[in-house]
Amino acid sequence: MKKKLVSALLSVAMISALLVGCGSSASTETTETTAEETESATEEAAAAESEATETAEAAPAGEGKVYYLNFKPEQDTQWQDLAALYTEQTGVPVTVVTAASGEYENTLMSEMEKSEAPTLFQVNGPVGLQNWKDYCYDLKDSDLYSHLTSDDFALIDDETGAVQGVAYVIETYGIIYNKAILDDYCTKPYAVVADVSEINNFDTLKAVADSIQENKEDLGVEGAFTSAGMDSSSDWRFKTHLANLPIYYEYEAEGETSSPAIKGEFLDNYKAIWDLYITDSTTDPTLLASKTADDATSEFANGQAVFYQNGTWAYNDISSLGDENLGMLPIYIGAEGEENQGLCTGSENYWCVNNQASEEDIQATLDFLSWVITSDEGRQSMSQDMGFVTPFDTFTDEYETTNPLVKIANQYVADGTKSVAWCFTTMPSENWKNGVGSALTAYAARTGDWDGVVTAFVDGWATEYQLANE
Repeated sequence: MKKKLVSALLSVAMISALLVGCGSSASTETTETTAEETESATEEAAAAESEATETAEAAPAGEGKVYYLNFKPEQDTQWQDLAALYTEQTGVPVTVVTAASGEYENTLMSEMEKSEAPTLFQVNGPVGLQNWKDYCYDLKDSDLYSHLTSDDFALIDDETGAVQGVAYVIETYGIIYNKAILDDYCTKPYAVVADVSEINNFDTLKAVADSIQENKEDLGVEGAFTSAGMDSSSDWRFKTHLANLPIYYEYEAEGETSSPAIKGEFLDNYKAIWDLYITDSTTDPTLLASKTADDATSEFANGQAVFYQNGTWAYNDISSLGDENLGMLPIYIGAEGEENQGLCTGSENYWCVNNQASEEDIQATLDFLSWVITSDEGRQSMSQDMGFVTPFDTFTDEYETTNPLVKIANQYVADGTKSVAWCFTTMPSENWKNGVGSALTAYAARTGDWDGVVTAFVDGWATEYQLANE
């Protein structure tokens, strides 16, 4: 199979990151969503069985149908539109149901028990695959897999060679910042840097954030960082994405790609960045348990905070600031050599086709996926409307995303920085993440101490790993 890169810059970073041994997330957390989208997603998930049944009744005799259980609420509208267009063009019924934030795994388990189960679903990497590997159709001979630019973006069974899942989007996260406010800050007599390019390590980031917090009234903001909300719509940013950093640096130090027992060598660094997030903030730390993703997004979009940890997927929610006002920094935690650190890049989104579906439904699903990545309408939707960077060779220059955060990610690669791999694929379980999240929340609320976070991180890892591998 021809293996050319999607983008000369970004894909090189993706592959190198994956080869470090992390690849994509095993998280079952949904990335981001608005309150309205979450409510809608919940209603859709609850109505999934009746929708799928209606779809089955509407399908022409002898022809297949598609039922896609979508993981990403922020792209629900685009998937609904794309499904309707495909049905209009082909007559093949396509149902898209979107799981609520943080509920994908539970929703998938429920839907797979029903008579009209999803024909297309998602897993979040090798660990997430373990629950569903017996349901995965071999995509080795599919048109979808033939267009994949590298096997680094596929979940391939080591023994059989079966292609059990294919990544459909490559994403990047870091600390998004408001250029207009930060540039204004740099002109102030109290500024500790003259230009944002000077922020290339934790000490400088902290000095700038402390200075902004101290002078927030003069700058017209409520805090340096948006609220680090720890409700289920937001906590994934810290118990998964932020927690990736100490794991990544420990693996680098130990020469590992995964581990049955985390030592916690960089948990002091994790504490330092978490302390910064919750201290130089728009919100009192004791209130974070109830703060949501919507709260943080609103604070950033309305210019109430300068820094906002999130990723390329958040662009549509903050685009009102204007592309020229959006920047992104790596998440610095004080690790040695981090001056050359880039952004966190990888994938946690793998399509899988349900091998328990009828032959007609499997073929209909494969045909739909082929159309999505080869048709003008599908490529336009994924690259422009959804803002995805995809690992398929069909997305030629005219279908490159216009997302400015992706362009920033490309520039970091061009500048020679080392991308941080998505090592949270090796987190042993969702229960482990929930334990870390609870400990972080208690620490912020002053009802727990940092030792509780360390215990959840280190002891919890060993326990959950053992349970998952018994």
